[in-house]
Amino acid sequence: MSYFVYILECSDGSLYTGITTDMPKRLDEHNTKATGAKYTKARRPVKLIYKESSENRSTASKREYAIKKLTRLKKLQLIQS
Repeated sequence: MSYFVYILECSDGSLYTGITTDMPKRLDEHNTKATGAKYTKARRPVKLIYKESSENRSTASKREYAIKKLTRLKKLQLIQS
């Protein structure tokens, strides 16, 4: 099973980072369902601006944590690379 680490851009311009195994389903949840993250529910619509695959949940979680620690500028540089 592949995991994805992703970054969303919210309607207010803020960035949200998460992990999932099903990117289309998770994006739909963030935009339309009650199962979306509390943070994104108040900032809909969101759009996917970055994703990378990870081999397992452990590496995906570690990468998510590392990305969340980055400054906004560093996240934008990652997205553009």
